[in-house]
Amino acid sequence: MLKDITLGQYFPGDTVIHRLDPRTKLLMVIVYIVALFLCKWFVSYGVALAFLATVIILSKIRLKALFKGLKPLLIIILFTAVLNIFYTDGTVLVEFWIFRITREGLINAFFLVLRIMLLVMGTFLMTYTTSPIALTDGLESLLSPLKKLRFPVHELAMMMSIALRFIPTLIEETDKIISAQKARGADFETGNIFRRAKALIPILVPLFVSAFRRADELATAMECRCYHGGKGRTKLKQLRYRRRDVLSLLLGAVLLGGIITLRHFGL
Repeated sequence: MLKDITLGQYFPGDTVIHRLDPRTKLLMVIVYIVALFLCKWFVSYGVALAFLATVIILSKIRLKALFKGLKPLLIIILFTAVLNIFYTDGTVLVEFWIFRITREGLINAFFLVLRIMLLVMGTFLMTYTTSPIALTDGLESLLSPLKKLRFPVHELAMMMSIALRFIPTLIEETDKIISAQKARGADFETGNIFRRAKALIPILVPLFVSAFRRADELATAMECRCYHGGKGRTKLKQLRYRRRDVLSLLLGAVLLGGIITLRHFGL
């Protein structure tokens, strides 16, 4: 299960999606999420799915990597679908005991599951095609107007970048600790829920110790390089919008406008 968590990973490439400005990708993800929540029926969801499929093809990211990122959320997705199937009022199709399966419940469950999958895949696609440093620069640039209100934009962007960077590292560290504990005879798969929770203590303690040690080493390294926040800092790579970024934003506006139009007509 831990190996299925792909959040924070970056797959280098030289596709048109990889070359987009990180600010463009962040804005496009926001537009795509808004469009997904405005989708109402099969036609609008089909448009959103076709848009995501086009981006996946252009980015050359394998579908296997995207579906792999959905595995940790499978329980949440199924639980959400079950709640919508059994607890939505409408035309009853099947009824037994205290449970009722309605036509509207099945439709809502299908659309909700599809929405979650498209949302997660679209968000993961951004992290797969954008390095953490580029994401930090893009987020800081987009939030730069808040600096006039003395909002710590640079520090916030730096924290998010460090968090994304260390997610794969902590997952790998957890996997090593679990393997080491199993080699010593630890059992994490049998017993009731309380016994399993108690068995996690030998994992959590060394994991927290390792995380704090890495944080201390990172802080020391940043201080040795005279890092004192974002004031007065310059960037090695300056972000500039290009023609492909403008075309992408126009395409995002067309997508959002099309979804709003389809919603107006009940599609």
